[in-house]
Amino acid sequence: MKKNVVIGLLGSTLDNTGWGAQRWERWRPTVSLCQHEDFLVDRFELLYQKEYKRLLKKTCRDIASVSPETEITTHEISLKNPWDFEEVFALLHDFALEYQFNQDDDYLIHITTGTHVAQICLFLLTEARYFPARLIQSGPGRGRTTQSAGTFSIIDLDLSKYDRIATRFHQEWEDDISFLKSGIDTKNKSFNRLIEQIEKVAAHSVDPILLSGPTGAGKSRLARRIFELKKNRRRVEGNFVEVNCATLRGENAMSALFGHVKGAFTGAVSARPGLLKTADRGVLFLDEIGELGLDEQAMLLRAIEEKTFLPVGSDKEISSDFQLICGSNRDLQQESSTGRFRYDLLARINLWTFTMPGLADRPEDIEPNLDYELERFSSRTGSRVTINKEARKMFLKFASSPQALWTANFRDLGGAVTRMATLAPKGRITVYEVREEMRRLNDSWQGNSRNEHDVRLAGIIGEETLAQLDLFDQLQLGKVIQVCGSSATISEAGRTLFDKSRLKKKVTNDSDRLRKYLARFDLDWQQIVQTKKV
Repeated sequence: MKKNVVIGLLGSTLDNTGWGAQRWERWRPTVSLCQHEDFLVDRFELLYQKEYKRLLKKTCRDIASVSPETEITTHEISLKNPWDFEEVFALLHDFALEYQFNQDDDYLIHITTGTHVAQICLFLLTEARYFPARLIQSGPGRGRTTQSAGTFSIIDLDLSKYDRIATRFHQEWEDDISFLKSGIDTKNKSFNRLIEQIEKVAAHSVDPILLSGPTGAGKSRLARRIFELKKNRRRVEGNFVEVNCATLRGENAMSALFGHVKGAFTGAVSARPGLLKTADRGVLFLDEIGELGLDEQAMLLRAIEEKTFLPVGSDKEISSDFQLICGSNRDLQQESSTGRFRYDLLARINLWTFTMPGLADRPEDIEPNLDYELERFSSRTGSRVTINKEARKMFLKFASSPQALWTANFRDLGGAVTRMATLAPKGRITVYEVREEMRRLNDSWQGNSRNEHDVRLAGIIGEETLAQLDLFDQLQLGKVIQVCGSSATISEAGRTLFDKSRLKKKVTNDSDRLRKYLARFDLDWQQIVQTKKV
C-alpha cells in the first residue's frame, strides 16, 4: 500500500484558534485533515516560519493526539514578505527541487493554508510536476460543530487547461534543450527541432524511444542525456543501463538480458539478475537493437508489454518496470520486411522514432562541435589547447566540403581534434597540424570506402569479375545494388533508379530496364535479394 504524504504550510491564522480546550471546537485545517476516519495521513511534511514555532509545537502535539499513526516532519522556511509572489515561488520551487520524492508514496499538496500567493504557487508547481502530486483541499463544512473534522477533496489537475507563469518555465525548457545538446550551440534548424521534440517526449512519456541514424551520430550520448533529464524530472528512480546488442550472441544474450538461475547451464555457478532487472525503475538503452536474435526479440516484446519475463532456466517470472530507449543504424522497417526483425516488436518501439543526422548533414554545426571537442580535450587532459585563426578557417573549410566524408561522424571529429590537440606545439593548433589531419582523414575515408565497396561487390559478383570491371562500372553497379538492397520490390527499385528519365516516357517499364542492366553483369533480382544481408 502506498503511503499518503501531505505537504503543506502551517497556517498562521486558520491553524491558530486559541490555546485552551475551545480550540477543539473549531476547524483547523492542518489538524483537522488528520481527523478523518476514511483518510489516513501517514506523513505530514509541514513548512513553517520561525516566528510561529510555538504554534508549530502545539499543532504537532494536537496531530499526535488525534492521529498517533501520523509522522510529522517539519521544515523551517524564511520569508520576508509572504505576499511577494517572486519570493514565495522561488522558495517553494527550491524546496521541490531539493525534496527527495519516493515513487512508492502518494503525495498530496495541501492548498488550504498559507497566503493566497502561496496557494497559487503550490498549484502552479504541482501543475508543472515539480511536485509529482495531487492537490488536497480542506474546508470546515456546513456545520462548524464541536470537534468537526470538516471536509476535504482531492484534485487531479487536468494539465491541458492551464498555461501560467510561462516565462519562468521557458527558461528551464531552454536549459533542458541545451542539456540534451551537451551545451553545444547547434545551428542546424532540423536538428534543433528534433531535440525540441525529444525534450517533450523525454519529459512527459514513458513509452519506448527509438533513436536511429548512422554510426557515430551521437545516439549513445543522447540516450544518456535523456535518462538524466528524466531523472531530474523525477520520471525515473533507477539507473541507466546500456548494452550494445551487437556484443550479445546465443545463450549468452538471453542470460545477459534476462538473467539466469543457478545451474541453468554449464558454468552458471550462481544466479544472475540480468540487465532488464538491473534497469528496474530506470532506463535501459539497447544500442544496435537490430542485432538481437529473434528469440531475444520475442522475450523483449513481452517484457516491454507485461513488465515480466522468465530468466534462463527458471519457471518463476520476475518483474522489471524500466523505460526503454533503442538505438539502431539499420533500417528496421527493411529488416522487418526481410524477417530479420519482428514486426510486432518494431510496432511497439517506434511510437517515438527520431532519426539522428550525420555530421555531413549538419555542416553549420561543425564549428560549435569543434569548440566542444577542444573543451572536452582540455577537461580530460588538464591541458588547455586552442586553435589559431588561420588553422580554424582551414579546418572548417575542409570539414564542410564534399571532400569530407565523416564516415564515423562525430567519432571522426572527436578523433581528429584529439590528434591535433595532442600534437599541437605549446597548446595551440596551427595550419601544419590541420594539414596533417586532413591528409590522415582522407586516407582513412578512401581506404574504408574502397574496402566496403570491394567487399560488397565481390560478395555478389565474385572477386574475378570485380577485378575486370572499370572503376566507373564498379561505382555505378555498387549504387544500383545499394538501391536494390533497400527496396522491397524490383519495381520500387526501378522507380527510384529511373526517377527522372521515366517521366519523359509515355510507357514505363522500370522493372524491365533494371533487369536488362543487371543482366549485363550476369545478375538478376533474386540474387540481389538473397545477398541483402551481406
